[in-house]
Amino acid sequence: MKKIWISLAMLMMLPISAIAHGPSGQKVVKEFEVNAAPAKVWTLLKDFGAIQQWHPDVVSVKTETKADADSGKEMLHRLVTLKDGTAFLEKLREVNDAEMKLDYKMVDTPESTIAVSNYRTVVFVKQGATSNQSIVSLTARFYNKANTMEAPPGADNPAANKAINALYDAAAMGKLFGNKSQSFL
Repeated sequence: MKKIWISLAMLMMLPISAIAHGPSGQKVVKEFEVNAAPAKVWTLLKDFGAIQQWHPDVVSVKTETKADADSGKEMLHRLVTLKDGTAFLEKLREVNDAEMKLDYKMVDTPESTIAVSNYRTVVFVKQGATSNQSIVSLTARFYNKANTMEAPPGADNPAANKAINALYDAAAMGKLFGNKSQSFL
């Protein structure tokens, strides 16, 4: 009798576990070589409000220090607007000079119109093959904008991946990563 009750209990749990499954997390990793010393590249990248100086698609950046909704701690936030009108609000979570690491996360608000949710980027600057070369690594983890498995087109995983890849690829063509990097830095 005990085995029957256990079996029934397990069968009743199946529909609940199927409903509880959320969207699959997405990940994009890009590495770019920069013809400048790591210290110079790091100085530019760690300035959270300076993205407009090196990212060609950024038309405006507004920075503000305010209380983080999750932790209550004061954090630097930036509202980034791209040429196509896409905008996103991000909060700076960590600047680590020793590791040349930058960690920031998007704040899911009406201001954030990019096709992703729960977006986080971690940036590392490392020494390249020579003293005047750097390797910049960008890693994004995120979910689709709808934050669901059955997301409609434009708010689904392909749209989310396209948005992050376009953001990172445009950065690669910018002043920092592209052919202009030597004269810029």
